[in-house]
Amino acid sequence: MSDPARRAAYLGALGIDQWVPRRPPSVAPTTVLPVAAAAPAGIDDGWAALASRVRDCRRCALHEGRTQTVFGSGSHTAEWMVIGEAPGEEEDRQGEPFVGASGQLLTAMLAAIGLQRDSVFIANVLKCRPPGNRDPKPAEVAECLPHLEQQVAMVQPRLILAFGRVAAQNLLGTEETLGSLRGVVHRFGPLNTPVVVTYHPAYLLRSPGEKRKAWEDLKFARQVFADLPSRD
Repeated sequence: MSDPARRAAYLGALGIDQWVPRRPPSVAPTTVLPVAAAAPAGIDDGWAALASRVRDCRRCALHEGRTQTVFGSGSHTAEWMVIGEAPGEEEDRQGEPFVGASGQLLTAMLAAIGLQRDSVFIANVLKCRPPGNRDPKPAEVAECLPHLEQQVAMVQPRLILAFGRVAAQNLLGTEETLGSLRGVVHRFGPLNTPVVVTYHPAYLLRSPGEKRKAWEDLKFARQVFADLPSRD
């Protein structure tokens, strides 16, 4: 499949109509951001230690019902980081974040702005599944957030995409609605990392009419990223 065809498929998954010219455009297609480079020597030891701490964590009662922890996945030197709420049933079973239909839509959303899924780092606020996929409790977030904060510190992303109300509220320490958090650049953690908020893919699957708003959020994030200074 050609790059324009792939892009059309990704935008189609978001429910975004496209105007297709009769002749190919004279300008080059949208550039796909490169996959992040391999981690510097020695960083794997730090990641292995953190992964072990998460795997063995007993800091809250969620460990009692988990199949396994969901640490996160993707590039350890990513410039973009995706953060969701918590593992669901399938994530708990597979040990990977954003799988199934919501994971497929997430992949399409990232690709629509030129990002390969394996070029970003994907994690959740909680590393264990809450019973019945309920919202995280404040005490659970308080115990688990240090793991995520360390992941952010190690990845040092240039931009965080927060997917969903629960993830956004817990990352930003606010009770504001998702609607009021969209379209604004927020900041997270000691590194003051920029955060852009949008809808969770699972919500978009239930409410496809909101996909166009999510597309506006993604375009906003892409522009915010383009305006950021480089790591160098």
